[in-house]
Amino acid sequence: MKVLANDGISQSGIKLLEENKVEVIVKKVADSQLADFINNNQIDALLVRSATKVRKELINKCPNLKMIGRGGVGLDNIDVQYAESKGIKVFNTPDASSSSVAELVFAHLFGGVRQLYHANRNMPLEGDSRFKELKKSYSKGMELRGKTLGVIGFGRIGREVAKIALGIGMKVIASDHEVGEAEIELEFYNHQSIKIPIKTEPVEDLIRHSDFITLHVPSQDEPVIGKEEIAQMKNGVGIINTARGGVIDEKALLDAIEDEKVWFAALDVYENEPTPEIRLLMNESISLSPHIGACTLEAQERIGIELARKILEYR
Repeated sequence: MKVLANDGISQSGIKLLEENKVEVIVKKVADSQLADFINNNQIDALLVRSATKVRKELINKCPNLKMIGRGGVGLDNIDVQYAESKGIKVFNTPDASSSSVAELVFAHLFGGVRQLYHANRNMPLEGDSRFKELKKSYSKGMELRGKTLGVIGFGRIGREVAKIALGIGMKVIASDHEVGEAEIELEFYNHQSIKIPIKTEPVEDLIRHSDFITLHVPSQDEPVIGKEEIAQMKNGVGIINTARGGVIDEKALLDAIEDEKVWFAALDVYENEPTPEIRLLMNESISLSPHIGACTLEAQERIGIELARKILEYR
């Protein structure tokens, strides 16, 4: 059996596959050349992340392909139903990166309430000449403890976000179309833990009562947060999107920042990747990262092992 890891795979995943007599090719093949490479090298399983698109055209050109694995949560870069109609097994790794994404949410949140993303731009330029003025500018930070975090989308990642929020003393409101109630377990030293049930509420209630809002939903046809939703939010709200580009109307977000309705925003994903709107990139009220939610060493190890296990299970 041959596997092409077109967007890479961890060494632990490679080791597990090779120990079970599976040949692994780790090579970045351009989309235009991918079908020929798969056919010429008799590839049985294609592993991708978000960079490689697996659409109907590619699937039609590769009749011998048996599996498509996506390292990560979403499957929007794969024509899943069409692949499955052709007898191809499609799978992803929904559990592997939840903690990594949740921690990035709070990296942005902690940086946002203390304006670290802004200070980090200005300190190298003016820290030696305007230290006192900069100190005054950044002395109006806010604590997260006691504030309300609204979590839109209460699946695996949303629940990991809720764990961290509860652990630092925040209040949590959650909204989800499918989940009515979820139990959050906080784990402590020496195997101690506490379980907290959280009932989900309509998104209309969440956006009115939250000090900060974070999105954890799959790709959508229409934005979840647009002009009307922002108008219902508290003045000075903070918004974080580490889910998918397009779930926030970026123009509405920029307008709300300009009107000071939104205090700050944090984006890890964008409507136009890999070329985000320049107005977003230049806005000093937005904390930015380049779609790195799942990009930790630990998550990559877990993703690689989970992909390998599923290939071995389905072969």
